[in-house]
Amino acid sequence: MPSPAHRRRYTLTDYLEVEELSPAVKHELVDGEIFAMAGGTVEHAALSTSISALLVAKLRGGPCRAYSSDLRIRILEASIATYADVTVVCDPVERDPESPTHVTNPRVVIEVLSKSTESYDRDEKRLYYQQLQSLGEYVLVAQDRRRVEVWRRAGDAWAHSIHEAGAKVPLSSIGVELDVNEIYEVAGL
Repeated sequence: MPSPAHRRRYTLTDYLEVEELSPAVKHELVDGEIFAMAGGTVEHAALSTSISALLVAKLRGGPCRAYSSDLRIRILEASIATYADVTVVCDPVERDPESPTHVTNPRVVIEVLSKSTESYDRDEKRLYYQQLQSLGEYVLVAQDRRRVEVWRRAGDAWAHSIHEAGAKVPLSSIGVELDVNEIYEVAGL
């Protein structure tokens, strides 16, 4: 295995070529390294779809839209190109000048936690996303119990809150409130 000093550093152009050559697998570009992203469970997919459906209904007619996990996100401040499970972007949509398929201004990013990615989503990936000036909330949704965590921008700091079964989840940056039970019930969980 090559030492870290001898590993190839990939550019955004390299990353986009890998994405085009293997469309069945999503990849993430993190500081010059390309990683294949893991597929999700049935529960993961159901929760992502449930959240998307609820947000589409609540945001209808307004300046913000919910997007599926197919939306590419670029975090210019951290040299990251990635995907989230659900993303909300408000007008005007800002695209990466180097890759117009990537947006650079998500308002809300939602990740459904998986055993294999929970630590990364909770720590490193959260810190990457929090570098985006547009981001108002970063949301983590558990698969194994009715629990939603929110990191909300509070000036220059981030406030963390946990919402369990029966609670409401305020997403103040987009003027929406989600019901924890409804997220899981719509998902059939």
